[in-house]
Amino acid sequence: MTHIFGNTASLAKTQRSLGPEVFEYPLLPAQLHGCIQNATPDIQYPLEVDYDYAAVRQATFRRGSNWSSWEELLPPRHPRVNMPVGNTPLVDVSALAPAHAARRVLVKDESRNPTWSHKDRLNTFTVSAALYENARTIIVASSGNHGVSAAAMASRAGLSCIVLTMPEVSEAFRDMILGYGAYPIYLSADDRWPAMRQLQELPGFYPVSNLTTTHTGHPWGPEGYKTIAYEILAELDGEIPAAVVVPTGYGEMLYGIYKGFREARQLGHISRIPQLVSVEPAARGPLYHALKAGRAAITVAAGPTVQSGTATTVNGYRSVVAIRESRGIAMVVTDEAARAAHRAMAQQGLWQEISSSAALAALNMVESFENDGPIVLMGCSTGLKEPTKPAQAHAISPDIASLRTYLKTEFGFEF
Repeated sequence: MTHIFGNTASLAKTQRSLGPEVFEYPLLPAQLHGCIQNATPDIQYPLEVDYDYAAVRQATFRRGSNWSSWEELLPPRHPRVNMPVGNTPLVDVSALAPAHAARRVLVKDESRNPTWSHKDRLNTFTVSAALYENARTIIVASSGNHGVSAAAMASRAGLSCIVLTMPEVSEAFRDMILGYGAYPIYLSADDRWPAMRQLQELPGFYPVSNLTTTHTGHPWGPEGYKTIAYEILAELDGEIPAAVVVPTGYGEMLYGIYKGFREARQLGHISRIPQLVSVEPAARGPLYHALKAGRAAITVAAGPTVQSGTATTVNGYRSVVAIRESRGIAMVVTDEAARAAHRAMAQQGLWQEISSSAALAALNMVESFENDGPIVLMGCSTGLKEPTKPAQAHAISPDIASLRTYLKTEFGFEF
């Protein structure tokens, strides 16, 4: 490709709407407000990156293939975003799923990533896009893994990072954000989005998380999650899982995994897509309720739950597509069942977040799957980051003057 991306094997060509009508946009700038032409007062539809699939030559998904093998099928990766991400192991936990004794049950342990979560895959490409768009400061609204990962990626890439988080964020998250040199701002949950929208208007400030009411997110982000599907196929040497069980918040990882398998099928490497199983807290479960109601997106009440990593109140449309197109299953899990699964995973030497462990609880609620093959549970993040007690931070006002004063007073950061 001979464009601003320089020497890259990427065959990414456009951003394409996932809405009811297909609209295409240039690969950059990223459409951070979703597809404007498909938007209605009730929903904004996300976009995905499209590729010149007919030109793919080197992609393979057998044992020994890796990110270098898949460069054609990924967005351009900026040279300054060079953290070694992915290649996480599949850990056998078959003993924990007696109802599926005839199959292997494997955990894809994403806690082995640099910041101990799956979010490093997403931020590899959101931060790359920020650099290609000449950003100086990235902004992320997050109560956990996304903010920590963005902070680390930004630091390594030479960018400033502002993390809009909440006073009750865990001490582990707070300490990691500060340790990576980012600037946390403690806001009430609802105030994070007004603050994000004001900051993103400033020159050189670039959001790497969602800006819209119904989650659309950054179009390049889910592309990083495709590598999970690629890695599963590579480690299984082309064997196709019966199912992949995915703890689900806004559904970016769920969709990325679906798309990775879809591409492998499209290119003739596999014959089918595994059934995807989404897993949400029973106290919320917007995707579960959206699918039940036949809706593209739905907002639910913020019921209390210890499954903090998946405790969203609105689903993303990507997740609806992933479940529908994979003939998948939407599940909700109680906190009691998630805690029990968390303890069981620990007995196998895996210390995951409770929201990740809920995948095991969901599996044990499913009687059967359509196809043969192993079952993969997504282990998203280490339990070492699980909230224990609040950091006792004080929430500030989201107006731009207060944000400016806080960043200057607290960190000496001026804009």
